[in-house]
Amino acid sequence: MNPWILLVEDDPTSRAFLQAATEALPARVDTAASVAEALALACANDYALWLVDANLPDGSGIELLAKLRGRGFSTPAVAHTASREAGDHRALRAAGFVDTLVKPLPAGAWREAIARVLGAEAGIASGAGHGHRIAEVVDETVPPPLWDDARALAALAGDAGNVAAMRGLFLAELPSTRDAVARAATSGDTEALRAALHRLEAGCGFVGAARLEAALRRLRALPGSAEALRAFDAAAQDTLSGA
Repeated sequence: MNPWILLVEDDPTSRAFLQAATEALPARVDTAASVAEALALACANDYALWLVDANLPDGSGIELLAKLRGRGFSTPAVAHTASREAGDHRALRAAGFVDTLVKPLPAGAWREAIARVLGAEAGIASGAGHGHRIAEVVDETVPPPLWDDARALAALAGDAGNVAAMRGLFLAELPSTRDAVARAATSGDTEALRAALHRLEAGCGFVGAARLEAALRRLRALPGSAEALRAFDAAAQDTLSGA
């Protein structure tokens, strides 16, 4: 029997990618976009695994797991996050997640991580690795391309049609996300800015939005910089115009 899995992810682009990658195990997948939705589903259904975004619009993955453990559930849980900070991953593991994954990641690496947790129940052989970690060295003197097609194709198993579909979903969400970033930055709300940028980052990676990803990382590092905000807005507009 195929495993029944709950995927918790609020970003539509990331959710579409991760759902499709999980269903290809094969597996039955339910999705939730918030702590409240996930809590309701997890309490009502007997899932084999929870795949939980570390940052959600109404709380954190750690808070969600604590609530579920407090209700007596022992279902294994894997956290996924766009953060590459070692401290964030240590905190997630200390909270009870059996593994942590960095988004974006190839579909195959995502499925291998699930297989390691589920073992034979997943019906596929797991790889020899221990989680998917991304270590990137970026030459900031070279402007990134608008789209990194090779990266997007690698994430989506070389399927150009899937890349086009994912980019369409990403671009449909980008104006509202850009506006949320601008509001948070201009009001000085660094917590809201961090959350909006975090939500956008994984989607950029999945679709290969290289220039926008570089701009958002700079803005995250310099949240009070008007120049970094202008560069982000320009990158977002270029991405929308160059679709």
